Amino acid sequence: MTAKTLSHRSRLLAAASLTVAAALTLSACGFSTESGSASGSDSGSGSEGSGEAPRTVKTAMGDVKVPAAPQRVVVLDTAELDSVLTLGVKPVGATHADVDSGFLNYLPKDQVAGITDVGQMMTPNLEAIAGLKPDLILTSKIRHGDKYAELSKIAPTVMTENTGYPWKENFQVHAEALNKKAEAKMVTDDYARHVADVTKALGGKEKAGATEVNMVRFVEGADIRIYGKKNYIATILADVGLGRPAITDQAKDGFSYDVSPEKIDLADADAVFHSTYGDPKKSKETQTTGSGLWKNMDAVKNGKVFAVDDQLWIQGIGYTAADKILHELRTNLK
Repeated sequence: MTAKTLSHRSRLLAAASLTVAAALTLSACGFSTESGSASGSDSGSGSEGSGEAPRTVKTAMGDVKVPAAPQRVVVLDTAELDSVLTLGVKPVGATHADVDSGFLNYLPKDQVAGITDVGQMMTPNLEAIAGLKPDLILTSKIRHGDKYAELSKIAPTVMTENTGYPWKENFQVHAEALNKKAEAKMVTDDYARHVADVTKALGGKEKAGATEVNMVRFVEGADIRIYGKKNYIATILADVGLGRPAITDQAKDGFSYDVSPEKIDLADADAVFHSTYGDPKKSKETQTTGSGLWKNMDAVKNGKVFAVDDQLWIQGIGYTAADKILHELRTNLK
């Protein structure tokens, strides 16, 4: 996405936020929870004294009452962090990813500055979260379902079922919880326009569909992953209309088909993007990309192999990341 597009989105979000804010007063931070509620957190946090009734959001854990206008949001995964920042909300706290930079490096530094780190993604510090006095917590059941009871005692906790592949649906849940549906529509409309522009730049739907693209990830402590059609990056490739090689149909649960370095030639395609999670040597990236099998792939011979940032292409899982990925697809494939 260009700086001009980002500026355009920022102006749109600012205008929409002012419209919504005009109808709402600042929310209080206190909350109360009915014990034994079968519908999840029943907190009215942030709405007492504001004149606005709490809203009910459908979540993976049942219906949850959230403040009319959440003011102190804590997010516990990378997708949720992308969502809130995309919607113009700076959370008071967030977990960090397992990367040197803490918060993923594709996120603008001014947007993540001042966010309190509340621990590693899979092991959030509940005391640190409680100390921030949040009025809303966003995460997913697959990540923190086992901590739902504890989290919902701290603040209304909105969980999606999963992460990754259903990222667009999850974004809408996040927008509903934040009362940012108008802003969400602007974001998705911008994304649709960007997708259409990229498809056109690649020669149109027919030409894009005839270009088979693979995504390969080298992972420390695991086999090499050839990504299938049911994951975050696959949805972006599908939106653009790019073709996928037959090997992707063999991916377990649609997620990935895992191979050893000795079978890396199965990843060959018209274009191959690859990223690395962890140490290049321990993830077998160095070994694999230096092998004869890799060098003899058609994509390599044709100069259509591209190393990309793992934090952006795999870990971000949101619209801000997606727009940057679209830009890289256009640049590399046109």
